[in-house]
Amino acid sequence: MKSAEMSEIVRREESAPLTIEDAAQGLRVAPVMSGLWLSIAARRSLRSLGSVWPSAIALLALLLLWQGYVVASGVDQQLLPTPGAVWNTLVAQREALWANTLVTLWETVIGFAVALATGIACGVAIDFSPWLRRALYPLLVATQAIPLIALAPLLVLWFGWGMTSKAIVVTLMCFFPIVVALADGLRSADPELLKLFRSFGAGPLRVFWSARLPGALPALFSGIRIAIAYSVIGAVIAEYVGAAAGLGLYMTLKQHSFSTAGVLATFFVTALLSFALFALVALVERLALPWYYAQGRAISL
Repeated sequence: MKSAEMSEIVRREESAPLTIEDAAQGLRVAPVMSGLWLSIAARRSLRSLGSVWPSAIALLALLLLWQGYVVASGVDQQLLPTPGAVWNTLVAQREALWANTLVTLWETVIGFAVALATGIACGVAIDFSPWLRRALYPLLVATQAIPLIALAPLLVLWFGWGMTSKAIVVTLMCFFPIVVALADGLRSADPELLKLFRSFGAGPLRVFWSARLPGALPALFSGIRIAIAYSVIGAVIAEYVGAAAGLGLYMTLKQHSFSTAGVLATFFVTALLSFALFALVALVERLALPWYYAQGRAISL
C-alpha cells in the first residue's frame, strides 16, 4: 500500500467516525494498518488524559496544602476543618444534601430554560432591527450594574418563597451572556459567504438560516456555557435570601449552627453541580456542532 493512501485513512479516522466504506477498506488492509489503528487510539487516549490530569493534579495539590496547613498550624477545626472532615460530613449528610440539590437543580433548569428561550429571541430581534439594537443594547449592559443579591429580596417579597422567585433570579443571571453572545455571533458572519448566498438569489431569511445562524452557533454556545456556570449561583443566592428548601437554605442553616464542615460540604456540592451542567452543555455542543470541532482538529493537524 502506498504511504499516501495510509496517511489518508489515518487522517479520516482522526477527524471523523468511520463509515461503512472506511471499515471495509480497513478490513482489506488490516494486516498492514493494525499498528496504525493502535497508534491512533493511543494518541486519542493520551489527549483525553492530558486534558484531565492538570486539573486533577492541581486539585490534589490544593487539598494536600489545605490538609497540611490545618495540621501544622493547629487551627481549631471548628473554624477550618480538614478535607477529611468535610468529606465525612458530606457522606453523613448525603440524603439531606441530595434532597436539597434536586430542589436547586429544578430551579436552575427552569430559570435557564426561560433565559435561553428569551435570550435567543431577543438576540435575533436585535440582529434584525438596528433600532432595537440601539434601544435595548445599552439597557442590557446597564442591567449588569444591578447586584442580584440586592434584587433577590425584592423578588422574594413580590413572588413569594416558591419556585417563581428563584427561577426569575436564575433567568436574570443567565439572560445577558446568551443575548450578547448570539448578537455578536450573528454580526460576525463571514461577509464573503453572505455575498455568495445573495448572488444565488437567497432572501434574508434563507441567508439567516443557512449562513448567519450556523456561523453564530459557536459564539452562542460560548454564552450558554458562561450562563450555565452562573445559573446555579443565581439559584443559591435566591435560596440564601429566603426559601423553603434548596442548597442556599441548607447552607444558611449550617452557618447558623456554626457547622463549618457542613457549609464547605455544601460548597462542594454546588461546585459539582455547576461542573456537571457545564460538562452537559459542552457535550451537547459537540453533538450539535460536529463540523466545528472537525474543522478545529483538521487545523490542528
